[in-house]
Amino acid sequence: MRRLIQTVGLLAGFAVQQAALAAVPETALAIITQDQTHLRAAPRDGAQQQAVLTQGEVVEVRGDRLDYVQVWDHRRERGGYVRASQLRRTSFKADEAPELLSVARHLRDTGGHEALGIALVAAYFKAAPAKVVNSEAGAEAFDALGTFAERLARRGSSGNASSNGKPASTTVAAHLDVAQLYGVKFHTIEREGAMQLCYDGEAHQRVLALSADATRRARAALALTRPDCLNPALKPHERATVNELSAALLDKVDTAGLPGYLKNRVHMQRAALWSSIAFAQARKGVNTLEAAQRAQNEFALVLKAELPDDDQPHFNNAAMRVNASRWAALPAMAVPMSAKAPSVVTTPGQPGETCVSLVAPEAKEPLLRRCTYGVVWSNSVSANREGTAIAIAVQPLEAWRELWLLRKTSDGWTLNVLPPATTAPELGYAEFAGWVPGGAQMLVAREARGEGKYKRSFEVVKLDGLTTERQANEPTALGAFQRWQDATWVKLSASVR
Repeated sequence: MRRLIQTVGLLAGFAVQQAALAAVPETALAIITQDQTHLRAAPRDGAQQQAVLTQGEVVEVRGDRLDYVQVWDHRRERGGYVRASQLRRTSFKADEAPELLSVARHLRDTGGHEALGIALVAAYFKAAPAKVVNSEAGAEAFDALGTFAERLARRGSSGNASSNGKPASTTVAAHLDVAQLYGVKFHTIEREGAMQLCYDGEAHQRVLALSADATRRARAALALTRPDCLNPALKPHERATVNELSAALLDKVDTAGLPGYLKNRVHMQRAALWSSIAFAQARKGVNTLEAAQRAQNEFALVLKAELPDDDQPHFNNAAMRVNASRWAALPAMAVPMSAKAPSVVTTPGQPGETCVSLVAPEAKEPLLRRCTYGVVWSNSVSANREGTAIAIAVQPLEAWRELWLLRKTSDGWTLNVLPPATTAPELGYAEFAGWVPGGAQMLVAREARGEGKYKRSFEVVKLDGLTTERQANEPTALGAFQRWQDATWVKLSASVR
């Protein structure tokens, strides 16, 4: 079976290995079209079951009997009978190629038939002449293959139940096994405590090399630059290089003629990548203005009216990434020293560290000092008018920004960190949104996704104890936000959208 599949399959760049078919006539092959196809010992429903076949597998046809087909399963080295309605015979001749592509085109947007679609595309590449494979028709087939592989990878990562009630792990595992027999490669990464499956993208690369169709090229570029399929184990400089290459690839996509929803996806992905690039530049001490402003401009081009429901999580993710690095879009500025109140000063610490010190004119030593390997956005420093609290934005990761709060207490100045959420750092921000007069409260906006949960909230936080007194999903639902929200925050934050 493996020998036959390699012959009609996608291994070694879809090369046809003619020698492997020498023992089996091309007219004697068939593709299984349904899951849970029983290979029986006789052409009867009650006959002994020899094996259970999965859609996309290839068998050798050896004859017909009643409404059954006698086949030989080379993969399992056993023969039997399969209902004729559960397989599709193929001759792999050139005149059959258009029909195979037509069926694959029909299945491209039909969930649950990815393994069969991959098998049909493999058969198409075996049947079609080389000049056709290297044409726009071949690009369409590669586009379909990439779509099947991406959807199968998502199914393998989701853990959802299948349509026939069987556990998805069983059904999807069988489909993945078939896909890999055809040479379709996947890799796994650990994210949020779970294993995520990602397609290696070979078909998408072929689309970019062959196709002039803007829609196909956009889909391929988006699939090749997915942030969630970037290996989290990459070193910072490696991650920065991948992000720069991905951004350059997406910049080659012409969005002028794309459907609105697809144009939005390109802008969201560009925004996410450029915000990551801005963070990497900030860690190197490079000017971040161009990259960060590019991220904000791309995000501003997203039309919410053109967002399908399925894209709303991606829109929120892009917003969090852009917002996490939004201070990079503003010029760096020195924090002015006050003649009376303490001031914040940033200085280098150990290699890679930035130290935040609170200094007072009359004090010889800092009132407080804390060092971090994150990016301290000194242009974000904001103090309340009572002089008892100071807020600073600190970004330890490219898509995770914390709020540092320096408070004056009876025991002196203390520093507390308000994270975006109590989950493991993944995607989100916590940011200062305004001071409430009286020196007892502040306004905070938070948004985060992690451990399978998403939350966006606007909060009135008590400075003494940092407990949340009131919160809402929208700032307009809180009177304190309507009266005391910071003007700069309203103007620049992506949390208000």
